[in-house]
Amino acid sequence: MTSTERRIRPAEVERHPGRWLALAVLALAVLLVAVDATVLGLATPYISEDLKPSGNQLLWIGDVYSFVIAGLLVSMGSLGDRIGRKKLLLTGAVAFGAVSVLNSYATTPELMILARALLGVAGATLMPSTLALIRNIFHDPRERSIAVGVWGAMASAGAAVGPVVGGFLLEHFWWGSVFLINLPVMAVLVVVGVKMIPESKNPAPGPWDLISVALSLIGMIAVVYAVKEVAAHGLSWGVAASAVIGVAALTWFVRRQFTLPAPLLDMRLFRNRGFSAAVLADLLTILGLSGLVFFLSQFLQLVQGRQPFEAGLAELPAAVGAVAAGLIAGTVARRYSVRAVVAGGLAAVGLALAALTVLSQSTGYPLLGAALLVVGVGAGFSFTVTADVILSSVPKEQAGSASAVSETAYELGAALGIALLGSIVTGVYQNFTAPAGTPADAAAAAHDSLGGAVEAGAGLPAHTAEPLLSAAQEAFVDGLRLAAGVGAVVLLATAVAAWFLLKGQKLEDGVEHP
Repeated sequence: MTSTERRIRPAEVERHPGRWLALAVLALAVLLVAVDATVLGLATPYISEDLKPSGNQLLWIGDVYSFVIAGLLVSMGSLGDRIGRKKLLLTGAVAFGAVSVLNSYATTPELMILARALLGVAGATLMPSTLALIRNIFHDPRERSIAVGVWGAMASAGAAVGPVVGGFLLEHFWWGSVFLINLPVMAVLVVVGVKMIPESKNPAPGPWDLISVALSLIGMIAVVYAVKEVAAHGLSWGVAASAVIGVAALTWFVRRQFTLPAPLLDMRLFRNRGFSAAVLADLLTILGLSGLVFFLSQFLQLVQGRQPFEAGLAELPAAVGAVAAGLIAGTVARRYSVRAVVAGGLAAVGLALAALTVLSQSTGYPLLGAALLVVGVGAGFSFTVTADVILSSVPKEQAGSASAVSETAYELGAALGIALLGSIVTGVYQNFTAPAGTPADAAAAAHDSLGGAVEAGAGLPAHTAEPLLSAAQEAFVDGLRLAAGVGAVVLLATAVAAWFLLKGQKLEDGVEHP
C-alpha cells in the first residue's frame, strides 16, 4: 500500500454504487458454506444409524471437508486473483450445489466421505473469493469494517439457520434433505451475482504455478492426516511417513515461493506482525472450538434426548451472540484497541469452554445457553476484527491470497480441532465398560460411537439396554468435559498471545501503526 493510499480520507475514497447489494450476494455464499457445516453435526446421528460408519469413518465424514478445503484454499485464492474472483465464485457456487446432491444420496460411508471431499474442492473456491471481493469493492476502511462484520454475521447466521432448518427437515424428511437446502441459495447467488458483483483480479498476476498447487495440497493434507491419526491411533510407520512427506512438501512450497517471480502465495505477507498474529489467532481459536461444537449436537440429541429441531434451537444463542458482536466489532476496536477486542473475545470463549467442564447428563439449559451466548459474542468480536486486520494488511491486488491464508487458518483449525478434540472425546468414550450380560455384537457396536450405542440398545431388552446406554452416555460426557477443558486452555493461551502480538495494531486507515 502506498503512502498516498494511506493518506486518503474516507470522503475521498471511490465508492462502488452497487456495493451493498453486491455484499448481500457475497453474504449468500458465506451462508451456503456455513449452513452446510452446521447441519452435518445435527445429521450425524442419522447418518450413523443409516450408513453405519465406524467411529473413525464418522470422524472422516466430519473433517474431510475441512482437510480438502484447507489444502486447496491458497491455490484457489491465487487462482481467483488470476482468472477473476467473480468468475471463480460463481463457478464454485454451481459446483457446490451439484455436489450437495451427491452428499444427499450417499449410500455408504465411503461414498459419503468422497462426497464431502468433493464438496471441499467446491467450497475452496467460495470463501477466499468472498473476502477478496469485499476488499476490492469497499475502499473506505470504515465501510469495509462494516462489510466484514456483515460477512462474519452471515456466517454466524448460517450457524443459526443450519441447525434450525436442518432440525425441521430431519424431523420430517430423511437426513439427505439437509444438504439439499444449499440448492436454492446457490441458485439465487448465481442469478443475482452475475449482474450485481463486479469482477476483479490482479492486473499482472503472472502464471499459476501448478507445482506449487500440488505441493500445497499434498503438504496440507499429509500433515493434517498425520496429526489426526496420531491423535486417534498413536504413532506408526505409515503416520510418520505421512508427516515427513507433508512437512517436506510444505517446506519445498515455502522455499519455492521465494524463488518465483509471481508466487502462488507471497510469503512476505507474514512479515507483517498484525497479519501473522491475526492468522494464528484464527487457527487456534477454531481449533479450540470446532471439535467441541461438532460433538455438542450429539450431546443435545443422544444424551439429553432432544429432538433435532429442539437441538437446533438450543444452539441459537451462539449464533445470535456472534451476529450481534460481528456487526459492532469494527466500531468497538476503533474506540478501544484491536488487541483488547481480540484478546478479550478469545478470553471470553475460553472461560465459557471452561464452564462446560462441569457438564453432566442432567445439566440444565440455562448454563448451556449462557455458555453458548458468551462463546458467540467472543468469537464474533475476535473473528471479525482479525479478518479486517488481514484484509487491511495487504494491497487489494493480493486480496485473494490474503483471504485464502485467513480461510486456510480457519479450515485447518477446524480440521485439527475435530481431529484432536474429537479424538479425545472418542478415546475416552471407547474405554467405557459395557455392563455384564451385554451381547458381544451389541457391545462392539456401542463402542464404535454413541449413535451405535443408541441403535444397539434399541434391539435389546430394556433391562439390558438401559445400563448399556447409560454407561455410553456417561463416557461420552466424560470425553466432552475433557475436550472442553483442553479447548479452554488453548483459547486462554491464544488470548494472552494475541494481547502481545497485536500491540499497536489499528483499524483507522487499514494499516499498522508503530
